[in-house]
Amino acid sequence: MLELDDLTVTYGDLTAVDGVSLNVRDGELCCLLGPSGSGKSTLLRAVAGFEPPDRGRVRIDGQDVTDMPPHRRPTSMVFQDWALFPTKSVAENVAFGPKMRGVGRADRRAAAQEALKLVEMTDYAEADPTDLSGGQQQRVALARSLIVEPDLLLLDEPLSSLDRGLRETMQVELKRIHDRVETTMLYVTHDQNEAFTLGDRLGVMEAGRLVQVGTPEAVYTDPVDRFVESFLGSPNLITCRVVDVDEGPTVETPFGVRVPAPVDPDRLTLGDDLVVSLRPERLSVTAVPAAATDGGTGASVLATVVERVYRGSDVRLRLSVDETELFVKRPIGADGGLAAGDEVTVRWAPDEATYFDTSGARCR
Repeated sequence: MLELDDLTVTYGDLTAVDGVSLNVRDGELCCLLGPSGSGKSTLLRAVAGFEPPDRGRVRIDGQDVTDMPPHRRPTSMVFQDWALFPTKSVAENVAFGPKMRGVGRADRRAAAQEALKLVEMTDYAEADPTDLSGGQQQRVALARSLIVEPDLLLLDEPLSSLDRGLRETMQVELKRIHDRVETTMLYVTHDQNEAFTLGDRLGVMEAGRLVQVGTPEAVYTDPVDRFVESFLGSPNLITCRVVDVDEGPTVETPFGVRVPAPVDPDRLTLGDDLVVSLRPERLSVTAVPAAATDGGTGASVLATVVERVYRGSDVRLRLSVDETELFVKRPIGADGGLAAGDEVTVRWAPDEATYFDTSGARCR
């Protein structure tokens, strides 16, 4: 449904979107995920026609729309601030698109009722938008965008101004609506949980570049570089030294423990630094101290609990190993009731770690 070919947008010396190529399938909900300033909103506006690209093409349903003005493109957009008309009722807001297209009063009111029914807002048809809650206004904005039956719906962080509980509720509702209407959607967010909840696929952006595209599971478990690994989680990044290549790659950790590194030995040279990523949820912690071990199939080190943080759905432990800190995440009740000052043993399996060279490139 959407094809982006080498799309580039610049502002003077700043390259906001840098050669992005992306295909979004018909009926798919694709999330563009990245930090502020990564170019994801600029990319969305270029698709909508609000930002002219310096290079590249935009095709929607096989039609090249690169030079087409926004109002002629088969798209509709939900903005971050929803942009509802305060002087029009909810129904009039929703019916605005059909009105601009010359649809008769009776037909556009009927269409507005159907759109409001889809987002469960029929009881508020005559309400003033300024009297609605944030979640209700977001539903109205979504109905207004869907009523024109766009080939492609563009959403620019539409839930970012909602509080956490309402935002999570609206994520589920938006997913339900997408599954019902099957409209192709390109959704911009900086929120990893939101992207994972909504997206059939994710596109991770950094500094204007599209770094990786894939299913949420694939991107999380198989990151292409250290940026993706770090952005999609809170990994422990440990710089280790390669101490053996010939007998199988082995690294020495800052803790003095040597462990296998299951990566291609042709990528390594004796004495190289290798950055090892240990995800907090993949580390094992036990209150029974055990001596640190070298080699074998895994590693264990002694550590001291510095802080225990209760986070509602899980517990996060901050540990000290010599001069290095490690973070561990455990479900509630699975942390053994550990407290600051407790001595613990931390274990990990080398094949559950992820390895990068010092430039950030993935080592496999």
